[in-house]
Order: sequence, then structure tokens, then C-alpha cells
Amino acid sequence: MDQTLINWLLAGFGGLIGFLLNAVWQAVKDLQTADAKLAEKVSSIEVLVAGNYVKRESFDDALNRIFQKLDHIEEKIDRKADK
Repeated sequence: MDQTLINWLLAGFGGLIGFLLNAVWQAVKDLQTADAKLAEKVSSIEVLVAGNYVKRESFDDALNRIFQKLDHIEEKIDRKADK
């Protein structure tokens, strides 16, 4: 075989390997970017979920109103039982 032919084959093979490695590297970069975006979305969902709990003051207020209604019902039952 002629040395020039071997050089051309090696150059073509090297170019093909370089092209494939570049494609793999780009795919890895794209996956890293997508992973960063997904991580940001997950962290924003965590903040959203953690931020939507009932506040203690409003929960206490609702419980107080419920207990007032129950006391009112109990008073009516007691008045009815006294008759």
C-alpha cells in the first residue's frame, strides 16, 4: 500500500472519530442544560408547596369560630333540655 493512501485513511478515520466525539460532547452539554432547568423547576415547586400551608393565625381563628358555634349549639341543647 502506498503511504499516501494510509495517511488519507487515517485522516478520514480521525475525522470521523472527531465528529462522533463532538456529537457526544454536544449531547452531554445539552443534557446538562436540561438537567439544570429541571433542577430549577423542582426547587421552585418545593418552594411553592412549602409556602402554601395554612398560617397558624388563620387556623386558630377558624378553630375559635368553630368552637364558638359549638358552644352556641350546646347552649341551645341545654335550654331545650331544661324545658
